[in-house]
Amino acid sequence: MTNIINAKRINQITTFLKSLNIKSERFSEIIRTQNISVFQNFNQAFIHSSKDKIINYEKLEFFGDAVLRLAASNFIEKKYPQMSVGERSELRAQIVSDEWLTKLGGKIDIEKLILKGPKALNDDNSKNTIIAEATEALIGAVYKCFNSIQEVNLWLDDIWEEDSEIFLQAPYKFKSKTVLQEWCQSKGFDLPVYKIIEVSKKNGDPKRFSCDIFIKGLKESSAFGKSHKQAETNAARVLIEKFITIGEI
Repeated sequence: MTNIINAKRINQITTFLKSLNIKSERFSEIIRTQNISVFQNFNQAFIHSSKDKIINYEKLEFFGDAVLRLAASNFIEKKYPQMSVGERSELRAQIVSDEWLTKLGGKIDIEKLILKGPKALNDDNSKNTIIAEATEALIGAVYKCFNSIQEVNLWLDDIWEEDSEIFLQAPYKFKSKTVLQEWCQSKGFDLPVYKIIEVSKKNGDPKRFSCDIFIKGLKESSAFGKSHKQAETNAARVLIEKFITIGEI
């Protein structure tokens, strides 16, 4: 079974957990003692279903989703107590998103621990999704160490503090399509029209898709992206920045 851990895997997980730099004495003690049942939990957080259909990270990922949202709510309550519920929801959506999880997974280099089957190993399209899912499973595993959210917040709060400030300084960069839609509605215009052209067939190409945005029949901006969604988002961001420069927003 995939969740049988040998000494080499234990040492690999130990090194990784230390690198998270969670400032908790009881978490440090778990790492030091290398409790086998706890380490099996962490090992499971790094197993993709293509490697093992039975023992994999899916249940921990499901659990981690709830833990992540609660920890983020806890952080926002402490850091931004003056925020309205709507503002809190908006900020939380950014700091628990799949994009944020992928970024965190890249930062901690979680991919080097993930065990995948041959099919997933050769699938570049699923790479970021698997990183995000495994990172969420890891969060679930950290919680399960003590059935407490304390260590999750000790780990993530500093990261969230930096990322939240970036978002709050320029929220349109993270929700540009919504901002553009609201701007059109405020002007009494029809919604913007996004026209996508596939420029390249290469997966992962940052210029695979081109997007033009039309407002009232006129082309207002263009941008590229490696997916439909990214091309649309980039084009909307370009247009919002243009409107900010000329004082329209």
